[in-house]
Amino acid sequence: MKLAEHARLSVAPMMDWTDRHCRMFHRMMSRHALLYTEMVTSAAIVHGDRARLLDFNAVERPLALQLGGSDPAELRQATAIAADWGYDEINLNVGCPSDRVQSGCFGAVLMKQPGLVADCVAAMQSVSPVEVTVKCRIGVDDQIPEQVLPDFLARMRDAGIGRIAIHARKAWLQGLSPRENREIPPLDHELVHAMKRQFPDLHLSVNGGIDSMDAVRDHLRAMDGVMIGRAAYHRPWDMLGEADRLWGAAPVAGSALDVARAMRPRIRSHLRAGGRLHQITRHMLGLFHGQPGARAWRRTLSEGASSGGIEVYDAALALVSGPDTRDATALAGAAGPA
Repeated sequence: MKLAEHARLSVAPMMDWTDRHCRMFHRMMSRHALLYTEMVTSAAIVHGDRARLLDFNAVERPLALQLGGSDPAELRQATAIAADWGYDEINLNVGCPSDRVQSGCFGAVLMKQPGLVADCVAAMQSVSPVEVTVKCRIGVDDQIPEQVLPDFLARMRDAGIGRIAIHARKAWLQGLSPRENREIPPLDHELVHAMKRQFPDLHLSVNGGIDSMDAVRDHLRAMDGVMIGRAAYHRPWDMLGEADRLWGAAPVAGSALDVARAMRPRIRSHLRAGGRLHQITRHMLGLFHGQPGARAWRRTLSEGASSGGIEVYDAALALVSGPDTRDATALAGAAGPA
């Protein structure tokens, strides 16, 4: 399957969240959705611990690396380094409103400098063996999205970019916190849909406020792809449990309980290697959202995972366990070696 087909549904990169444990957990529910790393700065890759920043398990693929930066030469160097790790896509972040991003002059602030973004992606493409893509906002601060967004997309197309994910909110870089920027600026999905009509040659995904599979299907009537964000973290089973049906494939797991059971061998392996339980289970708190035992599951893991071991996980699992619906061992094997 071509990567653009996997991008029919993708899980948005989130800083301090989409680590390898999160991606492995999501992969237990969908084989086909495109996953992203959290944003890694080009400077960190050039000067930092590359293995720690870039290592991943092949089971996580298809997987895109998201880079943050605004120096074309440095982004070119970081892209060349990352090429050795075998990511399926390299994505440039032009949408994150974090204070850390603004102080580094990258992320959403780059919406004000589309020419610089074009230079950045051209530099990245010159050394990348895989597709370079962009994730952006519809505008920032006092910009008029109906004016700046089509200009931005046209510049990206002219720079050779063929696939873009658009967060359908403005980013207010002054006056709103990063969290408020995810909630307060109004969504304008229709503007993003209009961009697909205006740029039929671009592969465009819509992102922002999409919190059900029914909404995903509705957007796919107008768009090439949908990128889901917080809902995939707060209600992972609801958003990913049936996701592979979008590609005409059977779901990976039969239930949220199957996923929880299949995660147990991976958790034990992680603990034996010296890891902490909460490093994995923090991504799993919403797995049983809306199901019997969900509150007890969350409470047990929230209170015990920071200092406990597999016994805490087993206690939480007992609170949601019912009659077996599938062989969870087979499910764990289907997701690859731990």
